[in-house]
Amino acid sequence: MNFALNQPLAEVFIPDNSKLNQAIERTTHLAIGAHQDDLEIMAAKPILECFQNHNQWFTGVILTDGRGAPRDHFYANYTDEQIRNVRLLEQKKAAVIGEYSSVIMLDYPSHAIKNKNNQVIDDLLVILKSASPKYIYTHNLADKHDTHVATALRVIEAIRLLPKDKRPERLFGCEVWRNLDWLDDKEKILMDLTDHDNLQMALLGVFDSQISGGKRYDLAAMARRVTNATFIESHRLDKSQRLTFAMNLTPIIENDNESISEYILDYIDKFSKEVKNKIDRFQ
Repeated sequence: MNFALNQPLAEVFIPDNSKLNQAIERTTHLAIGAHQDDLEIMAAKPILECFQNHNQWFTGVILTDGRGAPRDHFYANYTDEQIRNVRLLEQKKAAVIGEYSSVIMLDYPSHAIKNKNNQVIDDLLVILKSASPKYIYTHNLADKHDTHVATALRVIEAIRLLPKDKRPERLFGCEVWRNLDWLDDKEKILMDLTDHDNLQMALLGVFDSQISGGKRYDLAAMARRVTNATFIESHRLDKSQRLTFAMNLTPIIENDNESISEYILDYIDKFSKEVKNKIDRFQ
């Protein structure tokens, strides 16, 4: 297996110390996020599905290096290199807690993702060809964060370079910096997170540099999951205690001629029409 990555400090961490080829090739569920802790926010469902399950394995990929992370309090005086090392260690801790098959840290600056650095695509292709995952989870195309949207685009571009018979069965766009409650209920992919709330909290809680540094991602992510479960239905009792939503991006990787911007705008147009029709109906 040729698994050469471009960045000199790129790293593959394997919690159970399996050989590299085994850890990558056994992957069934692959999540690709922009930053450390994105996986634990957006891809909790596949992490839980693979936890303690030796027939399914979760691998995470982090594109950026973490050097530009905001920091305060205990971490306020950390240099970019120090905060990068802390975030790297935190991501490894999450991989151990979640029993990931591996976590791959590509160590690019954010601008390399946003500026379509070809090395990013090359690295993603190496991972995709080696892992051949059935399912891929990444950011949704309506995310608020620039690097998240750029990450989703790089993932789509890399998948489209694969032969069609080597592409994943499904591609999901997940919630981080904008939730997906605005999607039509029929088009939401519901990811039930009712079980293992302790594990979910542990996965989020290891990212102390972000939490103590001034962003309570742990509380916010868990609160969103409860909110989604309650507010998805107005006239029925809750079926789940925690939910995250995802957008189906599979048609984009099945049809290379599908316009990515038009694909997401179609969802937004449906939402716009739904709002207008409801107002017109009762006005």
